[in-house]
This record gives sequence, C-alpha cells and structure tokens, in this order.
Amino acid sequence: MEIIPAIDLLGGQCVRLHQGDYDQVTRFSDDPVAQALEWQRQGASRLHLVDLDGARSGEPTNDRVVKAITTALSIPVQLGGGVRTAERAEELLAFGLDRVILGTVAVEQPELVRQLASRHPGRIIVGIDAKQGRVATRGWIDESPIEATALAASFEGSGVAAIISTDIATDGTLAGPNLDSLRAMAQASPIPVIASGGIGSLADLLSLLSLVPLGVSGVIVGRALYDGQVDLAEALQAIGPARLQDPPGQGFGSIT
Repeated sequence: MEIIPAIDLLGGQCVRLHQGDYDQVTRFSDDPVAQALEWQRQGASRLHLVDLDGARSGEPTNDRVVKAITTALSIPVQLGGGVRTAERAEELLAFGLDRVILGTVAVEQPELVRQLASRHPGRIIVGIDAKQGRVATRGWIDESPIEATALAASFEGSGVAAIISTDIATDGTLAGPNLDSLRAMAQASPIPVIASGGIGSLADLLSLLSLVPLGVSGVIVGRALYDGQVDLAEALQAIGPARLQDPPGQGFGSIT
C-alpha cells in the first residue's frame, strides 16, 4: 500500500482545512517546495497536491508553486483542484505532473473524463469526495444527489487509473478513516481506490491493510504528518519497503 503525503495549497502556502471548511484553515508552511522536498527525502514515492484556490474558484492561482514543486522533485506528483476542462488537464500534464485528478467534472461531464483517460492512459484519476455517502463538488461547497459508489461504478472500463475516495466528515480530523465507506467504494468498482481523510496515527494506516485485497491500493496522509502524529519514514517501514518509482502511466505497482 502506497503512502502518499499531501500538500494542500492556498494562496501559495501549505495548509490544511478541517472537514473542507475554508473558514477553518491551519497554515503549516509558506514554502511548499521545501516541504515537498522533505517528504521526498523521507522516502515518499509520490506526492499529492491539492489546489484549494482552484477547487473553490476554478482559477489556477497556484501554478507557479506547482511548477516549482514538479521541477524540484524526482518522484511523480499528482494534482487535483479546479481541473474542469480538457485544456486545463492537458496544461497540467504538459508542465510536469504525472497525474491529474478530476472531481467536479466527473459529475458534470463524465464523458470528458473518459476521453481524457483514453488519451492519457494511467494519468487520469477520479476524485470522489463524499458527505454521508453522496458526492460533493466545487471544493465541497455543492452537494449532489449522486451516490459516491454509483459514480465509482460508472467509470469501470474507462481507463481511469484510480479513484481517490475522500470522506469529508473525517478529512482533517485525525479521527481515523471511514473503513465502511472505503470498503463500499472498493467493492463498487475494480478501479484501484486511494483512501483519503481521517488518518491520525500509524494504527489508522495499518487498519487499511485489511482492505488491500479489495482494491484499496494507497492512502493520502496530510495533517497527521504535519502534526507529528505519523512519522513518514516509520510508516513506510511499517507498511513495507517503499517501492521503486513507476514510470508515468504505469499504475501503482503490486499500492491513495
């Protein structure tokens, strides 16, 4: 199972939100590039970026920082937040990102996701953010009537590389992952599932190992790393040796 450190960008700074609330922001660093390099130094095999400004407004206000991170790192970097057009996805892939994550557009324009997945095999991820089982979009501001598991199932056979399943109720809380929700997501689709939200301890990470046979191939960790609740190097050793970097588009290996 791949452990993927997260850097959430807001106004060019490294932050975390509590349950997706933009009014509950904790700032951890004003130098995201240095933070990204630190996660790489500690053994991360992949980095997860979230453009919170982009998720809320759809405007790419953090591109300078994103480009600096992809240039500085040798490990693959994936990004989500505000990627709502084919042009934007193509732009991000062109300036160094290994994978882009489509959330809102997966609900509003699912055919566009399929087209991009066909055009860029292994480089398109669907982000499904759920509140009480239903999908939330546009930076978690809007709620839809669509069941998260139904959306996951709809992309079977599309060529999507993975599904990032985020439980909004646990995100940023350190209260532990929603194992029932993750199990349901993994059973709904054969696409690999990357868990996101709620990790607060090494025990939380270990609890996910029981879901690996169902298709939970990785986990994104944010606040727990910054608060010191989880030591990345220790976690990588506990879960298993960090795997060799996959070439772009080759999947997670045998892991978000």
